[in-house]
Amino acid sequence: MFFLQSGYTIDFLERLIEIKKTHYSCGLEASLELIQGKWKFLVLWNLAGSPKRFGELRRLVGGISEKMLIQELKEMVADGLAIREDYQEVPPKVVYCLTDAGMSLAEACKPLCSLGNEIIKREGLTVGHASVSPAGPMY
Repeated sequence: MFFLQSGYTIDFLERLIEIKKTHYSCGLEASLELIQGKWKFLVLWNLAGSPKRFGELRRLVGGISEKMLIQELKEMVADGLAIREDYQEVPPKVVYCLTDAGMSLAEACKPLCSLGNEIIKREGLTVGHASVSPAGPMY
């Protein structure tokens, strides 16, 4: 297996190419396809701080339905952005965490979050959850 400078394997990148479009206008378009939609980005961001259980993620990503969170997590696991660890316990314990590829993508999103925080501050807006700092879970 050949590792690229980014840490991704050729196998991982080839799998992404197989399941996604065959032509992109630029690398940003390919990256955005991995986190398309409103919820996936927020799930990715909240997983970046530490592994989370399903219920904790649902509380952190305010407004997301259980069905949508399940769908987003399945897609993230299939895309190689997250890992689902099932402890096979009763009551069920399932923990999600980001892969190296997911962490790289979350790291690349930091400037976008910082810009959003500047807008929130400038406009006198509020940030959703009191338990999450205004800078986001990664800071």
